[in-house]
Amino acid sequence: MSERQAPLPRRLTAPAPGWSVEADVVVVGSGIAGLSTALRYVERSPAGRVVLVTKDLLSTGSTRWAQGGIAAVIDPSDAPVAHMVDTVIAGRELCAPEAVRALVTEGPDALRWLIERGTAFDRTGAGELALTREGGHRARRIAHAGGDATGAEIQRALSDAVRAASRIELIEHAFVPDLLIGAGVGGAVRGVTVHVMGEGERDGVGAVRAGAVVLATGGIGQAFAATTNPEVSTGDGVALGLRAGATARDLEFVQFHPTVLWLGADARGQQPLISEAVRGEGAFLVDAAGRRFMQDLHDLADLAPRDVVAQGIAAAMAATGADHVHLDARHFGAAMWEERFPTILASCRKHGIDPVTDLIPVAPAAHYASGGLTTDLNGETDVPGLFAVGEVACTGVHGANRLASNSLLESVVFAHRVAERLIRRPAPRPDAVADRTADLSAGLVAPSVVPRIRATMSRHVGVGRDAQGLERALRELDALAADPANADAEPGTPAWEAANLLTVARTLTAAALHRARHLTAPGGPAPRRGPTNVAVRIEGNAMSVDRSRGEVRLPEHLAAELAEITRGDVRGSGTLGVERLVADALDEDLGPDQDGPDVTTAATIPAAQLRTADVVARADGVVAGLPLAEYVFWAVADGILDVERHAADGDRVRRGDVLMTVTARTRHLLTAERTALNLLTHLSGIATATRAWADAVAGTRARIRDSRKTHLGLRAVEKYAVRCGGGTNHRFGLCDAALIKDNHVVAAGGVAEAVAAVRGAFPDIPLEVEVDRIDQIEPALRAGAEEILLDNFTVEELRAAVALVDGRARLESSGGLTLSAASRVAETGVDYLAVGALTHSSPALDIALDLRESH
Repeated sequence: MSERQAPLPRRLTAPAPGWSVEADVVVVGSGIAGLSTALRYVERSPAGRVVLVTKDLLSTGSTRWAQGGIAAVIDPSDAPVAHMVDTVIAGRELCAPEAVRALVTEGPDALRWLIERGTAFDRTGAGELALTREGGHRARRIAHAGGDATGAEIQRALSDAVRAASRIELIEHAFVPDLLIGAGVGGAVRGVTVHVMGEGERDGVGAVRAGAVVLATGGIGQAFAATTNPEVSTGDGVALGLRAGATARDLEFVQFHPTVLWLGADARGQQPLISEAVRGEGAFLVDAAGRRFMQDLHDLADLAPRDVVAQGIAAAMAATGADHVHLDARHFGAAMWEERFPTILASCRKHGIDPVTDLIPVAPAAHYASGGLTTDLNGETDVPGLFAVGEVACTGVHGANRLASNSLLESVVFAHRVAERLIRRPAPRPDAVADRTADLSAGLVAPSVVPRIRATMSRHVGVGRDAQGLERALRELDALAADPANADAEPGTPAWEAANLLTVARTLTAAALHRARHLTAPGGPAPRRGPTNVAVRIEGNAMSVDRSRGEVRLPEHLAAELAEITRGDVRGSGTLGVERLVADALDEDLGPDQDGPDVTTAATIPAAQLRTADVVARADGVVAGLPLAEYVFWAVADGILDVERHAADGDRVRRGDVLMTVTARTRHLLTAERTALNLLTHLSGIATATRAWADAVAGTRARIRDSRKTHLGLRAVEKYAVRCGGGTNHRFGLCDAALIKDNHVVAAGGVAEAVAAVRGAFPDIPLEVEVDRIDQIEPALRAGAEEILLDNFTVEELRAAVALVDGRARLESSGGLTLSAASRVAETGVDYLAVGALTHSSPALDIALDLRESH
């Protein structure tokens, strides 16, 4: 749906390129994301060549300002699933689970890669990585460097490595006004225009032509009056992508860092950051009256996720009438300040505050864009040839609020993924290089408008938002877009940055208004089937805003197993059939769309509690349905879990055997328990009964076969359980095989007539004829029956029937069968024993979920 129809430029007014250079890939941005992408690409591509373009110097950008560190599961007492849980809780349950899993599982290797490229992280006396804790983390998993200079050290190491890489060409002091759009259907990106600002061998506007463009331009903080971001963070990459037709997602989720050094009510621009690691080491917040207000707001108190702390500070300021609060770290002492936080100490002292003896005045400021250009897990946007990585991208990792120290990790993990994808993707067609950028409408914004953009954004789109304020912000921003001064703007970096800031501000505000009007605010009930996203794009010269439910994709192994379970299902529903089955079962417990809580667990168990549970056999038997049970846990936990199987479907198990171990939030374990066990115990009961029958006929040619006597909605999974027990499946439904019974014979006028009618209408379908007397067999054979169902035949009659048929058709014994007589029936020579009771009335196998004691 269209939210607004306000004119927006599709390109920036700029001179035509006067020079060009070519490369395989052009990377725009020289922070950790851009540097990691360029390095990884040339490391993995023997002949690949990269042009890296940066707006300022190589070392200028947000990375060098990162103080706290980089989060990764290194400590053996920690676990990736614990990092996942902390991430999605901080993200208000709006994270993309598959992206979070990629982040936390690939994070340790990314950290080791940084170390191998020369990053000197702080070490303990024993030589191990020194780990700290920050807000939202329930474990010490933050590696840091230089005490509180992690970003600067990573920037130094990667910059040195890039300068030493012969196949990376660096262009500094270069602004990128727009992307080059190739000819042909789809408008693939074929490079960028570049304006080199009076530095280097090239000057003025040129072009870098490449088969792919990677945007790694950082954030949008300069759209606000007070920010932790450097001057270069003007949203250039997001605006570039939007103008090229890319979709941006979750732009409204701007993170406001709660503890930014307060420099006075009139302070503007970049403000000094007081790292979350200071609170991680024991500092705490107090309001103007000296009260520790966070203790009553969250179980983690001062180490709550950033949005919670920022909102807590805003509330404390409103309650006391103050324009800031204080951070108390005086108990650290001088030695700790000087060793652990030398950068912050120097910054505070520069502004007349000594943290060793003084309270530190702090207030929230714009810090990080959790949203950005929509990408997949390999950094690809929806514009061919355009990639994004780092803060400019939205992988879905951060949801509504970034967990502390995940940004540096995300940049490296997804930079490596981008590089691998660039290596694997086919080369662009050589005839698709004509630039269509000139066909798009151009425009500029006067630099004089920028202060008003920032004032509007801080006033109405800050920590506290409401629909009325956002509507006013959009009106003010629309007025700025129509400001007469824009007509006189001269092409150049100031006007280009102003245009980018206004584009980002308007799209961000529109997305925020859409969420405020139509969606539950973050912190409300968590969606059950993936995050709800707000997507923004420029179509023509107007902006459109839409919402969608994010797709939560199954792991490949689980999807394959679920498809195998429904193999043979005439509906052809595959995995979707299982998903519907589980969704219907969960709807029974949690209401339509599973929006209702499990009231018992919600009341008794903390939301963030993480536990491990064992699925245990309480009796001997054969297990079936472990993938289904895993999927139930996976669906309830939205993929935020770890599962280890200790048995496979079809295995014989003994009383006390652990079949599967699941680690997830306790609430999710207990909410999923009954549905998972309902399926697992029922299917394992069928498999156990089937195995008993299969054992009874062992040594004969006979196979155990089921029927259509199944429970409503469970036919495919119950027939799967029969296969797990060593049986085979009869027809799944009325449309995949023909079974001519007595009523069909009567209606058709005879066996031969009935068989001929089926063969005439469905010549290729399997056909079986049911008989209840031996004299009916020969007419069935003459009519062309391939299979004959011998209904309620005695053992003696079965032997006679086998002799009569003499291999001319397959024979199935059905009706009146008992397990005690199964071997005698099988020894007659029949091909199948059809046992409807397997799926209809097999007793469940006793299986339980045992929650482990916490440690």
